[in-house]
Amino acid sequence: MQDELIARAKTWLAEDPDPDTREELAKLIDAEDTAELAERFRGTLQFGTAGLRGPLGAGPMRMNRAVVIRAAAGLAAYLEDNGHTGGLVVIGYDARHKSADFARDTAAVMTGAGLRAAVLPRPLPTPVLAFAIRHLGAVAGVEVTASHNPPQDNGYKVYLGDGSQIVPPADAEIAARIDAVGALDDVPRPDSGWDTLDDGVLDAYLARTDAVLAPASPRTARTVYTAMHGVGRDVVLAAFARAGFPEPVLVAEQADPDPDFPTVAFPNPEEPGAMDLAFATARATDPAPDLVVANDPDADRCAVAVRDSDSGDWRMLRGDEVGALLAAHLVRRGARGTFAESIVSSSLLGRIAEQAGLPYEETLTGFKWIARVEGLRYGYEEALGYSVDPEGVRDKDGITAALLVTELASVLKEEGRTLLDLLDDLAVEYGLHATDQLSVRVEDLSVIADAMRRLREHPPARLAGLPVTAAEDLTRGTATLPPTDGLRYTLDGARVIVRPSGTEPKLKCYLEVVLPVASHDGLPAARDRAAELLAAIKRDLAEAAGI
Repeated sequence: MQDELIARAKTWLAEDPDPDTREELAKLIDAEDTAELAERFRGTLQFGTAGLRGPLGAGPMRMNRAVVIRAAAGLAAYLEDNGHTGGLVVIGYDARHKSADFARDTAAVMTGAGLRAAVLPRPLPTPVLAFAIRHLGAVAGVEVTASHNPPQDNGYKVYLGDGSQIVPPADAEIAARIDAVGALDDVPRPDSGWDTLDDGVLDAYLARTDAVLAPASPRTARTVYTAMHGVGRDVVLAAFARAGFPEPVLVAEQADPDPDFPTVAFPNPEEPGAMDLAFATARATDPAPDLVVANDPDADRCAVAVRDSDSGDWRMLRGDEVGALLAAHLVRRGARGTFAESIVSSSLLGRIAEQAGLPYEETLTGFKWIARVEGLRYGYEEALGYSVDPEGVRDKDGITAALLVTELASVLKEEGRTLLDLLDDLAVEYGLHATDQLSVRVEDLSVIADAMRRLREHPPARLAGLPVTAAEDLTRGTATLPPTDGLRYTLDGARVIVRPSGTEPKLKCYLEVVLPVASHDGLPAARDRAAELLAAIKRDLAEAAGI
């Protein structure tokens, strides 16, 4: 067994094109570190609807140039098999370790396969790549990014020519082509032949960002902005300048791209502590800002924080709160078209759409599904993702979302009001929709499988004292949703969804409580009651899942 493992590692080493991972793997072989080698060679990093994502390193279970070359060759074969020979593939990348290398390898493989390849001029936000696909008439796009994952990770996100991320069955068909790739030496990889784009695509994207704002709307709200060590800063500053907003005050410690993300444990605005520096900057800024805005490292997500009227300090708005605020703003502006969200997001969006007489759809988790909704005008997901210009970018876009929420803050500022005031109004009109999440990060993925099995075999009858009126196993699909690995519990005045994360080693449980509110005076008591119920649901669900 040990000899076979060492032999497999040596075979991989012989064709690894990267001196860094070759050195890493050679040391493991020389040290006969069978435990680590077994981990690296226990299978292959699976290509799915999130593309590829995992830790950097040598071996088939890590993100590295050999794995990326195989993925690119499989994608090229899929495109050729589907009639796209000679078509254009546009490639973007972020500022993480090895991203530029992976982008260059992808361009070389596409060129060698007889496709045309074009690479964005430098590390740029994922929405720019998503925009570029349709703008340039490409047959596919690749974004090299691990989004908000830890510093040691990287990833490989694939879009087809409609500008949306892949969904089944394309993911399985591409995975089959990847599995069929033989020796890397047999994959043609010329040293040139692809294009490196100039700033024309970025300029076209920025021109498009103006379209999300209403003509002659107020542009007075002041912001503090953090790029979270990612690639959003320059594009955000350019977009805000074009729109005529006050220049955002930057969180200096997080403004420059840095693949090591030195000031945060996880470069995700949702993670505890990630926004601390942004809040400190906001407290020190004079005049005081109206908003704190954050992007994740590839700038496809947007976080918003406001000053709490009671404590006077800054707090993050939940993605569901921002989702409802943007929806209400678009309705007020007279937007037409379908509003959509994923099943894990707040049911408030459906009520806003219904009241406005707008079509509404619920999809599986992920913008790969939301972006495909027919006639989409606005889509959002609770994990800080918003599509406010789906005709331009068929994916979440943290830059246009930042513009739109700043416009809303400006409109309210002119009225002597704030985002929190509008949230109160929505709670009184539609009921208080309070959401929370139970998220468990694991080292051992079997913990997630065990929790899901336990819930399937012994579904809870009550949570927080509320009877479970319906328990759905979403692997069977529903009348409106294709099958997915998840569970949905409907309670009297509440809803719970449990699913494994598609991009991280996490079990995620999404909770919502809906309480009627007769007037603004009743909001404090309703919020206290909602917090109690959410805490109790979280406790009971954790016990039922054994986590």
